[in-house]
Amino acid sequence: MAVRKLNERVFEVGAIDWDRKLFDELVHLPDGTSYNAYIIRGSEKTVLIDTVDPTKENVLVENLKSLNINKIDYIISNHAEQDHSGAIPLILKLYPGSKVITNQKCKNMLVDHLEINDDKFIIINDKDTVSLGDKTLEFRLTPWVHWPETMITYLQEDKMFFTCDFFGAHRAASNLYVSSEPKVYFGAKRYYAEIMMPFRKQIEKHLQMIGEYEVDFICPSHGPVYDKPKFIIDAYKDWVSPGVRNKVLIPYVSMHGSTKLMVERLTDLLMEKGIAVKPFNLTTSDLGEFAMELVDAATVVFGAPIVLTGAHPLLVYASYFTGALRPKIKNVGILTSYGWGGKALEQIKSLIGPLKIEYFEPIQVKGKP
Repeated sequence: MAVRKLNERVFEVGAIDWDRKLFDELVHLPDGTSYNAYIIRGSEKTVLIDTVDPTKENVLVENLKSLNINKIDYIISNHAEQDHSGAIPLILKLYPGSKVITNQKCKNMLVDHLEINDDKFIIINDKDTVSLGDKTLEFRLTPWVHWPETMITYLQEDKMFFTCDFFGAHRAASNLYVSSEPKVYFGAKRYYAEIMMPFRKQIEKHLQMIGEYEVDFICPSHGPVYDKPKFIIDAYKDWVSPGVRNKVLIPYVSMHGSTKLMVERLTDLLMEKGIAVKPFNLTTSDLGEFAMELVDAATVVFGAPIVLTGAHPLLVYASYFTGALRPKIKNVGILTSYGWGGKALEQIKSLIGPLKIEYFEPIQVKGKP
């Protein structure tokens, strides 16, 4: 438990989760994560921006006690997901005079998931402001980063954006600010790939909106605070841009060696031509790394042996995963090996979904290639 100070009036009071290894029972966390929450002390009002996952609510409470927070006037809920809003009921119980400030969509979700009473809410709209006395909060709605109700909060006098999941990185670290840009870049890109990438068109619009503000600090709810925000803003602009790199990803499984022979041959030929290539053996690979590479790759080639007339289950998952993330890939190829038959081609294409891509002529091999 430790309070981390941004300035004399703004503090990070959330929790670092060093040991968490899986998020949403899906996303692997090689570096743990954090649930950042922020206290702002105005001359007249005190506000808590976001809370923490319910598993860490005791840390939040102890941090508030250490700052001698006897009254919280407002709780800002930027996002209804449990890792940010899950401790709101406890805070309302400990600070019964508090009101939850959020938008209508988020309020509806909080009522559904956390059973918070209607009279506890103050509903805001895009560009509304709330005064804390000598400090002013401005709210901007940012739907689909990454739920429909998400918003961000701007502290005008300090030029701070509290962005919740936007610009986040699953990273547990003792330092408040970014201390190693390459490490944080890796974590933020992985976070974007697995959570934000399907919504890059909406994110592009939100980046334009943020560009209208003076921003000295970006304070997300996962990972470190950006005291040099241009770093992460430029990274996001690159990730959402239409440009791709001449890079080929090859997710594959090989049951008896035939698919592996084709993958190795293709990998060698691409390397000879100076084309970046990265094979992923799905029996051992981390799909989070595959998602990261999807952010800016031009081409994916699936290597799929047949199991009972269909693609191997791991290829089925990888195909669905690719379609769900909606990357900006331009080309898809399919290699299949089989003993007596199957319909892997149709299956994989249906799982990838309506991506605007060109399919290379598939290669289907019976027996040893």
